[in-house]
Amino acid sequence: MNKYLIVLLLGMFSCETNQPEKFDIIVSNVNLINGTGSAIQPNVNVFIREGKILKIDSTEIGKGKHVIDGTNKYLIPGLFDCHTHTIDYKYDFPRFIHYGVTSIFVTGGSTCTNEYFAQMREFGDSDSLPAPRVFHTSQHFTMQGSHPVRTYSSSNWVEGESVFFLKDTLQIESLVKQVAQYPIQGIKLTIEEGPMPPPVPRMPQVFINKVVKEAQKNDLEVFVHVSDNTELEMALKAGIKNILHFTGVDLDFEIDKKMVESIYQSDISWVTTLMLDKSFMYPLHPEWVKQTDIETIYSPSKIGDLTNPIEIKKAEAYLDFFRTVYGMENPTLENIIRFQVEDIKTLYKNGVNMVLGTDTGNTYILHGHSLHEEMQLLEMGGMQPMDIIKMGTYNAAKMLNVLDKLGTIEVGKIADMILLNKNPLESISNTLSISTVINNGIIQERIN
Repeated sequence: MNKYLIVLLLGMFSCETNQPEKFDIIVSNVNLINGTGSAIQPNVNVFIREGKILKIDSTEIGKGKHVIDGTNKYLIPGLFDCHTHTIDYKYDFPRFIHYGVTSIFVTGGSTCTNEYFAQMREFGDSDSLPAPRVFHTSQHFTMQGSHPVRTYSSSNWVEGESVFFLKDTLQIESLVKQVAQYPIQGIKLTIEEGPMPPPVPRMPQVFINKVVKEAQKNDLEVFVHVSDNTELEMALKAGIKNILHFTGVDLDFEIDKKMVESIYQSDISWVTTLMLDKSFMYPLHPEWVKQTDIETIYSPSKIGDLTNPIEIKKAEAYLDFFRTVYGMENPTLENIIRFQVEDIKTLYKNGVNMVLGTDTGNTYILHGHSLHEEMQLLEMGGMQPMDIIKMGTYNAAKMLNVLDKLGTIEVGKIADMILLNKNPLESISNTLSISTVINNGIIQERIN
C-alpha cells in the first residue's frame, strides 16, 4: 500500500477516535412517557448535553460519555412534590432524589427564615450533591394563635423571621414588599380557624383581599392553605388561584354549584395532599412499613413510632371523626380516599390544574417515598396512571410557572428524568422500580 495512503488513513482514524463525545448522556431504545399526557413513544433515544435535552428520535445512537440502555425500560420526567416542609434538608434532600423527586415546592415552615431558604436553594443548585431543585413561598402570613404556629408549637417560630402575624390591613403592603425582594414563587397565606380546638376566628376577608391586591402589585402569586369549603370560598372570592390542600374540602357538585363554577372559571391550581389522610392511619397499619423499603432508607425517628399508644389513640380518634361526620360505619383507607378522588377526577376533567403534593414534614409523611404513596392513593380512587404522572410533572411545572424549562421530556428542556424498570401505566406503583435518576443532566447517586 502507498505509504502516503497509510498515513492518510491513520490520520483519519486518529481524528475519529480523538473526537470528543457529542453527548453527555444517551438513554437508548427506551419507552418514553414525556409528561404531557400524550401516548407512550416506544424505542426512542434521548440525547442530553450540558444539562439539556438536545434530541429525541430513533436514529443511530452516536457517541456519548454515558450510554444507558433503556431496552424494555420506561422514561418519565423527574417528579415534583408541591407541598413540602423540612427542618433537616441535608438529610431529606438525598431521599427526595433517591425516589426521583427532582423538584420540590417548600411552603414555609418553622425553620424557614430567609437564611434557611437561601441555604436550601444553594444546596439544591449544587452539581455534586444529591438534591432536588428548590422552589418556595414566603414565610407564612397568618394570625396570632392560629395555624400553623398553634398546631406545631416550636421555639423556631419567630415573628418577622419565620412567620408574619397579620394584625391589620395597613401592615400588609410593607410585608409584601419585604418578602418580594427574595426569589419566592409567592405568598404563603393561612386563613383557617384551626385545626385544633378551640377554634380561633378565621382571617377576615378584608385581610385576604388586601394580601392578594398587594401580591399582584409585586407580580407575586398567593398560595393559600384552606381546610374546608368556607375557607375555599373565601380564597376564591379574593381571586386566589393556588390552593395548597385538597384534604378537608368536600364538594357537592349540585349544592355547591355556584362555587364549582367559580373554580372552573378561575384557572386555579390545586395541590392534592391526600397523604395527610393516610398518615393519620399509619399507627393502625404497621404492615404499610413492612411492605416497603423505607426502613433501609430512613432512620426510625423519621418513620415515626408506630407502637406509641398516644399515636394509636390519635389514629382511632381520626376514624371516629369519619364515622361521625361522614356516617362511615367502617372507615378504611380506600373509602376515605375514594370519595375525595371522585371529586378530584371531576375537577381534573373540567380543566382544573390538579398537582401532586404530600405535606412532608408531618409524621408518617416521608420526604421522597410518600410522593409515590400519594400517586398510589389517586390510583386507588380510580385515576389513570397517565393523568397521575402528568399531575406530578407537567401540571406542577405549570403551577410554578416553569413549564418552559421543566415538567416534561422535550427538546430544549432541562434533563430531569427517571428511568424505570417497569411500566408505570400498568400500575402507578411501578414508579418505585427506579433504575436511574437524572437531575439537571447529571446521573444521581442513590442511597444504597
